[in-house]
Amino acid sequence: MFHRFHPSLRTLRTPTPPPVECAWFVPSARGVTRAGARTLPTSGFRDRISEEEGVVVTQPDSRTAVRRHANMGSGPRRALLLALVAACSVGCARPQFVPPYTEECRSGMYPPKGPTFKGAVTWYTVNLDLPPAKRWTDVMSDKKDDVSLLGMIQVVRDLANAFVPSGKLLDIVDRDLPLLLDTLPFPFNEEIRGISAASGVPLGEVLLFNIFYEVFTACTSVVAEDSNGHLFHARNLDFGLFMGWDVRNKSWLMTEKLRPLVVNVDFQRNNKTVFKSTSFAGYVGMLTGIHPHAFTLTMNERFSLDGGYIGIMEWILGKRDGMWMSFLTRSVLENATSYEEAKQKLSQTKLLAPAYFILGGNQTGQGCVITRSRVLSLDIWELDRTLGRWYVLETNYDHWKEPLFLDDRRTPAMKCMNQTTRANISPKTLYDVLSTKPVLNKLTTYTTLMDVSEGRLESYIRDCPDPCMPW
Repeated sequence: MFHRFHPSLRTLRTPTPPPVECAWFVPSARGVTRAGARTLPTSGFRDRISEEEGVVVTQPDSRTAVRRHANMGSGPRRALLLALVAACSVGCARPQFVPPYTEECRSGMYPPKGPTFKGAVTWYTVNLDLPPAKRWTDVMSDKKDDVSLLGMIQVVRDLANAFVPSGKLLDIVDRDLPLLLDTLPFPFNEEIRGISAASGVPLGEVLLFNIFYEVFTACTSVVAEDSNGHLFHARNLDFGLFMGWDVRNKSWLMTEKLRPLVVNVDFQRNNKTVFKSTSFAGYVGMLTGIHPHAFTLTMNERFSLDGGYIGIMEWILGKRDGMWMSFLTRSVLENATSYEEAKQKLSQTKLLAPAYFILGGNQTGQGCVITRSRVLSLDIWELDRTLGRWYVLETNYDHWKEPLFLDDRRTPAMKCMNQTTRANISPKTLYDVLSTKPVLNKLTTYTTLMDVSEGRLESYIRDCPDPCMPW
């Protein structure tokens, strides 16, 4: 199903989702009778159905079905098969809800430990008083000889070759993409130039590395308020969807390479913290951050036909009236001084790609999900004590719509939030929620916890050992 968002990636090797549990609905002359449930593998799904006498349907809250007997012509059979596709898209038990790909809400996971915890994230300082080309020198010098950086660049090259196997696209990246660097807003263009110089990675490939985040990020973000009005913000960053599947290790290649590149950055001016962020070495935009004592901010990708690919192509062709999502996020973290100012900028700035901005403030009721098209703010979903809405939670689908049935992280996450209750919400219990499968999945790179009042940001490298959903 995700290939409809990324059609050019259909040739890449991808994992097989878990089985889908459904029930039988078979033709008969004797009317309607009940039949038992059955589980079918999702691979070879249509072939299996065509070999059987009937088709599979179910109800979301029932494992019973009906059996009807009668010989039917090929026309009705085709109609039933079409009905199957429609029914399973809404009714079949979602793969995330089939054990062992799901589980009861986790508890006692914090402090981080066990096989899902791969280490704390290293802190670096970026001095905003330095010329932009010099700001990332220490970070990149530290990572320059790291095999993870070389491995990540190789994955980017492999992905470019997946689009155009002849290698010509990579030649264009190295030869022509640097020409676009000066079209990017200052200081991001100069920072990218400095990263290339400090790391030895070709300029075009560093630029391509930064562009990928505009179209390939999947996440879970939540802002919650406890009974005392204290606000917390947490997120899982999921990245690497369809960027190559490692069959032996049963993981996404890009996700594997990115985990060692995760860094915490304290951005300072005049030796004082301006904002903090969890990011990737070599990446100048921001996806996760805190402006201490003022607001917290995360960005999630929003899938749309008018998506990031179109915005990037428009930029390349000379239409440059939109802002890169991650550049806007960083600009807001660096320059906005209040929740309301951040909210206004995130709502009104024209973008290259649709997005969800999840914003938390420092006063009761200050928390929202801003649903953006490239041009407009479509919705602002806010905390509301009068409605009992003590948290807002966003994955990668509009909150007023059902998520894609193959990618429902929202329902289990909300189940765990409701089970936790407002009285018990804290960074500790938020970590439990984000550690529960399938909220935690094969794409999860890191988990971040933020407390705006204390100005605290802490992040942890994550893993999801088998059995675990690919996304």
